[in-house]
Amino acid sequence: MFLPMLDSKTIHFPTIIYRPMQPSDLDALEQIHAALFPISYERQFFLNVVNEHGIVSWAAVVVNELDGRGDELVGFVTTRTVGARDSEVDDFLLYDISRKDATLVYILTLGVAEHYRNLGIATSLIQEVIKYASSITSCRAVYLHVIAYNHPAIHFYKKMLFKLVKRLQEFYYINGQHYDSYLFVYYVNGGQAPCSPLQIMAAVAAYFKGILKSLSEKFWNNDERKISRWSKCKETSTLLVTQNSRILSPDSPMCDAV
Repeated sequence: MFLPMLDSKTIHFPTIIYRPMQPSDLDALEQIHAALFPISYERQFFLNVVNEHGIVSWAAVVVNELDGRGDELVGFVTTRTVGARDSEVDDFLLYDISRKDATLVYILTLGVAEHYRNLGIATSLIQEVIKYASSITSCRAVYLHVIAYNHPAIHFYKKMLFKLVKRLQEFYYINGQHYDSYLFVYYVNGGQAPCSPLQIMAAVAAYFKGILKSLSEKFWNNDERKISRWSKCKETSTLLVTQNSRILSPDSPMCDAV
């Protein structure tokens, strides 16, 4: 996916609300996509967005109360829910493989109109996505693609605590040229990255350490039991010898009887 380059210029601090996309947003949504992104989206994509046909989206809307104009669409994020096993993130996700219903939320597009950047709109839209994904019990992560040259977008997602998990060679093909893409993941509901080789080695070492400790304790307990049995045996032998010495003593009444 793409995130437009950020601009430090801002004009004012308008009243902005966040809501689901509506059919009335269709034309504005198409115009902003055309202005922001280097690729063209088919009309059906926008129809699916505003009519919620397989796509869940949020709109950032400026409320124009003073000039009498209608609300103005200035930002958006569009998403689709996919099965974890059917996604390219499956190799970067540790989850219970017995759960066949594990899902992910994929961010299709995210954009903010040029004159409304640096107002926290993109941050708020991503927070809406994370909150939505977290509300789906089967969802384990939110993921997306960023074109390799869009450094502001890369910085933005890292700031939002997304994990960069892979660089995809020649992922995009735009105007006759290939571009690499970065794959970003944000884990939710207990989803996590698979163990790294170092973590695996640490886990194996801890496992064998536990076995050695268990065996050591077992041998120690066996030695203690042997010592305990030997002590009891020694005490018993000593007692018998003592008793016999009393019985065989010349001063014993029994000896007198003999």
